[in-house]
Order: sequence, then structure tokens, then C-alpha cells
Amino acid sequence: MARHLITSALPYINGIKHLGNMVGSMLPADVYSRYLRRRGHDVLYICATDEHGTPAELAAKEQGLPVDAFCAQAHDAQKAVYDGFALAFDYFGRSSSPQNVEITQHFARRLKENGFIEERAIRQVYSPADGRFLPDRYVEGTCPHCGYDKARGDQCENCTRVLDPTDLIDPRSAISGSTDLEVRETKHLFLLQSKLQHEVEAWVAEHEEEWPHLSSSIARKWLNEGLHDRAITRDLDWGVPVPADTWPELAAEGKVFYVWFDAPIEYIGATKEWSDLEPENRDWKSWWYEADSGDNPVRYTQFMAKDNVPFHTVMFPATELGIREPWKKVDYVKSFNWLTYYGGKFSTSQKRGVFTDQALEILPADYWRYFLIANAPESDDSSFTWEHFTATVNKDLADTLGNFVNRVLSFSRKRFGDEVPAGAAAGEPEAKLGEEIARLLGEYESQMEALQFRKAAAALRALWSAGNSYLEEKAPWLEIKTDQEAAALTLRTAMNLIHLYSVVSEPFIPASSAAMRAAFALKDDTAAWVTAEEARSLDAVPAGTPFTVPPVLFAKLTEDDLAAYKERFGGTPAA
Repeated sequence: MARHLITSALPYINGIKHLGNMVGSMLPADVYSRYLRRRGHDVLYICATDEHGTPAELAAKEQGLPVDAFCAQAHDAQKAVYDGFALAFDYFGRSSSPQNVEITQHFARRLKENGFIEERAIRQVYSPADGRFLPDRYVEGTCPHCGYDKARGDQCENCTRVLDPTDLIDPRSAISGSTDLEVRETKHLFLLQSKLQHEVEAWVAEHEEEWPHLSSSIARKWLNEGLHDRAITRDLDWGVPVPADTWPELAAEGKVFYVWFDAPIEYIGATKEWSDLEPENRDWKSWWYEADSGDNPVRYTQFMAKDNVPFHTVMFPATELGIREPWKKVDYVKSFNWLTYYGGKFSTSQKRGVFTDQALEILPADYWRYFLIANAPESDDSSFTWEHFTATVNKDLADTLGNFVNRVLSFSRKRFGDEVPAGAAAGEPEAKLGEEIARLLGEYESQMEALQFRKAAAALRALWSAGNSYLEEKAPWLEIKTDQEAAALTLRTAMNLIHLYSVVSEPFIPASSAAMRAAFALKDDTAAWVTAEEARSLDAVPAGTPFTVPPVLFAKLTEDDLAAYKERFGGTPAA
């Protein structure tokens, strides 16, 4: 049994996330976590809300709330949505936790001791209208690289280039909109990434061949451009305070750490939050501190969209390397491209696209989980359209899986009663089916192990299709007219397929899998996974097992549904 640490990029506290955010980090991490647990591994899946930084302060101001109260409410609102999507976090923490403050300040002190943090005087944007220095995200303007006119002072969301506020063309205050900005001198802490360039390069070189091309190419691009020393403090009221025992002058000025310094540390902080709930039973350091992992090392996998890749493959590893302590670094970075909405961006202000809370208002989570993973933007950007969504739901979920389950159980109950029929001994068609199911199961497992989610979904869909092909070949509705024993065998075999589907489909569609599994009143149904031999034999559900017919697993979506979705959310190609 291996130990797997899994994290997904921290969703920012400011607002409910859209479907692209879901498929780009949290959902695939959940699918993979569920799969590993089913295979018997020791899994810890950690995530949290990212609560510091400018947008949190601005959003709290808009709502007339203290920023800590706003973040507490927003955390609970996001967690409710993730519960609705059946994301099985072991812990979903908060980057504003005392644990993250403690560990972030420890990291900063160690970096200073090792000569990788220094205090520098810099010239920073000051707004007389607002009476304050403006942190990078408080400054907006035009990106000098791509011309995007709503670029922030830390990063252009259009071309993803990292910026400084002074790089922007026609800058303005994000608070007041004032363009009357000055540049004044102030002091900040800098992480000396340039001194860690060669160490980061060596570390990336050890991993990049294993990583997806998207992850390794982004990391290599940043390294080739050279690592620059970066300011890691900001002038904000909300954040992890600079420790007064180490930098008394900056602490007195109210400096806090930059959100991109403390946010990745929250993976560790959230694990300590989890551990502190049951300190006698949970050892957070054995997951994160390699000296404490003993003879059972941890494999660490991160999930994120491509805009987060530089911070997790270059910047945070530089921080960990500079600490000179044996903290666990990521082994595999699974990155994703963008999910677009009809080829354009999801937009709250323009009412374009589906957000996760709205999705759950329309349909149960399994519809969304399956569609998103089956169309995950792995090798390229992918586009969400309502036409594609309804077609996928109807073909794969309603027709291929749902209809199979319903017609097998309904027909068997009608003709043989409420127990699994015995029928004849398995013959050549069943042996052929068993070999095909074992082959497809092996393909499914291989793709899941490789974190190839679209291919894994295709293998799962093929498993479902194999049951339909068997049913069409055997045609129990015709068999029963001349050979009841043969028809009973066909139905018993199909019922065993349903049970197998309930086990192997659980990472994708947990609620529907639970409904399939609950249809059979097995005395001891403890199967966590299905072995190749069990797939060949298809005898987990013996004759005489009581069963029920569950409600329809997946309702087909109609043309009226499609029209209503497009009217509510927009359904035209992006300009």
C-alpha cells in the first residue's frame, strides 16, 4: 500500500468558481483520490480556500463586511458547493489559519537565515486619492506585452505574463479608479530566486520527463528566461504578518506576506489543521517532512490549471529548496489547459458560462462530473457547449449506462421476481465477455494510473458499452420464449456487470455508483475494487441475491432543456 499526498490548486476566496475552475484542479484530484483509495492506497487529499490578497479586501469592501467575516462566509459557501459536487477532501482548510501563519513565518525566518531573503528599498505606486501604497493587484492597466486593458499589477490574466505594477500602461487604482498615481520609495522583503536558479533547474531536470508536456514546458520556459528576485511582502491590512521578531521595522509598518508566498505553504498548513483536529491519531509531519516519513515514503501529486504551473514548478520549489529543511516537494504536476464557454471566457459580469452553484441547481453532480472529466482540457483547450453536454449525457449516461441498468433489473424482476435468477452455467459468450471486461478494466486502470482522464473516461464508457453489446447479442427478451434457463443466465451475468460498474465507476459518478451497488442486498459487499480474475468470472452477485430497481439514474435531456439552458446562460460563439 503506497502513501499518496494529493493537493489541488487553492480556489480563491473571491466568489463561486465556474466549471473551468472545477475541471482544472479539484475535480480530477478528487477522481484520482477516489481511484487510489479504491485500490487500497493510503491517500490524503488536501485543499483550502486562498484567502489573502487584494481581491479579498476589495470584495469585502463591496459587501460592507470586515475582511475576516467575508472570508469566513465565502469559505462556507464554497465548501457547500464542493460538498454538492461530492469532492471527498480529507480536509478543506483556510489559508488564513493560525497554522499557515505559523509555518509561513517559519519558512521566512529560515530563508533569511540562509541568505535568501533581503530587505530592499523599492519605488512603489502610491495613490494620493486613496492615501496608501497600492499593492500590485490594486493597480490595473494595459499589459505591455499583449495589450489587454484589464491587466492586474501582478499578472496579466490574458497572456499570463508576470508583471510589476510599474510595467502597466495607463495605470489606475483598482480602489478609486484614480489615475493620479505617484511612485514613492518604501521597503519590502525580496526572495532571492536568482541565487536558487541552478538548484531549481537541477530539481526540475529530475522530474520534467515524467511530468506532462504542459507542466514541463512552462517550467522550462520560466527557467530559460531566468529567475528574478521577487518582492514577497505587500502593503495590505489582511495577510500573514511579517514577524516582528525578525523584521521589526516592516512589522511596525503593517507589512504582510504576498499571497503567492503564503498560499502554497497552506498545503502544509491545511494538513496541520487536519492533524490538529485529532493530534493523537494524525501525524501531519509524516506527510510533509521527509525525515519523519520513515520507511513508507510519500508520492505527492498536484493538480492545477496552466496559469498556476509556474508558481508550483519554479517559485514554491525555490522556497522549499532555500529553507534547507527536508520538506516534501511535488513529484508529479498534473496541469490542464482552459475550459472555454463556446470558445470564449467564462464571465460573471457578462453572464456567460455556468458556475458551479448554478450547475447543481440544474442537474445532479454526477452529470457534471462525468462530462467534465470525459472532456477535460488535457492536451489542448476544450470548449463547453450545451449541445455537446446534452449529447454526452444522453448517449453515455442515459442510454449506455442508465438504460442498461434499468432494463436489466426491470425485465428480470418482471419475469423472475425480486431475486437474482440462477439459470444455466456460463458458456462461451460469458467467457468471451469476461475476457473483454478484464481487458477493458486493465485499460481503464492504466489510463487512471497515468492520469490520462479523457482516455480513462473512454475506457470506462467502453466497459459500459460491452454490457450493452452482450445484452444485444444474447437478447434475453427472445431467449425467454424458448429457454428460460438461458435467459436467466444472461440476466444474472448482466446484473454482475451492474455491480462491477458500481465499483469501477465510483471515482467518476459516486452517487450513481452507490445507487447501483445498493440495488443488490449482498450480505458482505466489501469489494473495494475488481481484480482481473473477478472481472472474468463475473460472479460477485450470486443467484438468489435480493435486488431492487433503483430510480432512473440519468434522465435524458430534451430539446426544451437545451433551449432553456442556452437562454439562461448564453449559447453563442464568443466574439
